[in-house]
Amino acid sequence: MALTLTSELDAVNIMLGTIGESPISSLDASTGVADAVIARQVLSEVAIQVQEEGWHFNVDTNFTLTPSSDTGEIFLPANCLEVDTSGPDAQMDVAMRGRKLYDRVNHTFVFTKSIKAELVLMLEFDELPQAARHYITIRAARVFQQRVVGSDTLGAFTERDEVRARTALKRFEAKTADYNILTSNYSVMRVLDR
Repeated sequence: MALTLTSELDAVNIMLGTIGESPISSLDASTGVADAVIARQVLSEVAIQVQEEGWHFNVDTNFTLTPSSDTGEIFLPANCLEVDTSGPDAQMDVAMRGRKLYDRVNHTFVFTKSIKAELVLMLEFDELPQAARHYITIRAARVFQQRVVGSDTLGAFTERDEVRARTALKRFEAKTADYNILTSNYSVMRVLDR
């Protein structure tokens, strides 16, 4: 058997296994199995929660947001979870309102120029690195088991697994993000930027 990255189907089947349910053969087949439908919903919920934290793999820096030519509004990507101005526009006070960018100082959705921003994006499960897929699967399995069965014994077992998986994800983040104490720390950068 060839080893592959964890797929969404694999994740749902792992979750079903935590409550003693049989695996499904495809995600299309999940529509006929109530627990599989719930597992897939929980997996999606947890995937969004984890990605909201903003990891190296789902943050785009120096992203140019351009106002539309007819209205001047800046529409954010559909998978945008968070936005903050960066670079030369870092001092602008903006907020995400629906799918549009809002200027909090001038109380308007209209912008006259492009803006540099940092975006936290929600990625599809199959676009995530393996460390994130594993952590999301284990965390979703624990949440799913607690909601469906509610066993403290099974919950304790998966909590230990979840801690190990989060540690592996943080290790992956540290290796791939190229963090630097002088340039990646807001407090230090504030002092250096004087």
